[in-house]
Amino acid sequence: MTKRRMLARAGIAAVGILTLGLMAGCSSDSGSEDAGNTLEKAKESGTITIAVADERPYSWVDDNGEPQGATIAMHKKIFKALGIDDIKVVESDWNSLIPGLNAGRFDVISAGMSILPDRCAKAAFSDPEIMYTTTLMVPEGNPKKLTDLDSVKATDGDVKLAILAGGIEAGYAEDLGITNTVEVDNAQDGMDLVSNGRADAFAMTAISLNWMAENNPDAGVETTDAFVQVIDGVEQIGAGSTVFRKSDKELLEAYNKELEKITSDPDEYMSLVGEYGFTEENLPPEDLTTKQLCEGDLS
Repeated sequence: MTKRRMLARAGIAAVGILTLGLMAGCSSDSGSEDAGNTLEKAKESGTITIAVADERPYSWVDDNGEPQGATIAMHKKIFKALGIDDIKVVESDWNSLIPGLNAGRFDVISAGMSILPDRCAKAAFSDPEIMYTTTLMVPEGNPKKLTDLDSVKATDGDVKLAILAGGIEAGYAEDLGITNTVEVDNAQDGMDLVSNGRADAFAMTAISLNWMAENNPDAGVETTDAFVQVIDGVEQIGAGSTVFRKSDKELLEAYNKELEKITSDPDEYMSLVGEYGFTEENLPPEDLTTKQLCEGDLS
């Protein structure tokens, strides 16, 4: 087994929900407190409903209505091991994911969502699954010569920055005092703003923006080198995981047991996520816990 890498860190992040599959019987419209044992219901029905936010290559729905992406690949394996073979999919704007989860519109969020204290107050996160770095998508040639969010701040408002509504980069921008921003509901809208000249840069996770730039060669965009954002002298650790309702403790515990079999074996991990551009550097370090990240302990 190869040694874990701890290099990759930092980075991700409207109302309306589009159902792309029949809602599973394990979802409840009455919210988390009345949802009952979601794990038991999912096992009985063989079905679980997950939400995605079309953030590639983490998770999306293809033209045939089939879920795709790195987190989807992990979830198919984990839920099958739990006796749940059928995954139904709901597509949602990023900002609507946690509210929709708690409203019982779906059972799990499969979007590589960063573990942050304010989110932990509203929902339960699995053990860390993917480490992040951040990048900027800019017009080809990078006319503003941007390198990171500090370089955006240094322009004193001359750069218009696109950010994902509710995304971790929105928090970075606020903490840095960057005010010339425009919020978008999804990654595609952010790329479109840069491509059309309505924004000078779009900040999001490096793996996502690199994927988009590579798969949209006619968009007229490129990405900067990946970076780890520093706020008040502290490197911002970005680790994403799967999200559950707080009442679904049995489901979370069962999920984490199966997840550990994947994240403890780099070969197994790469067999699931490697085709989507992830590397072993995206594996969380063994000593990083959800509890630390929920408490904001980034030391």
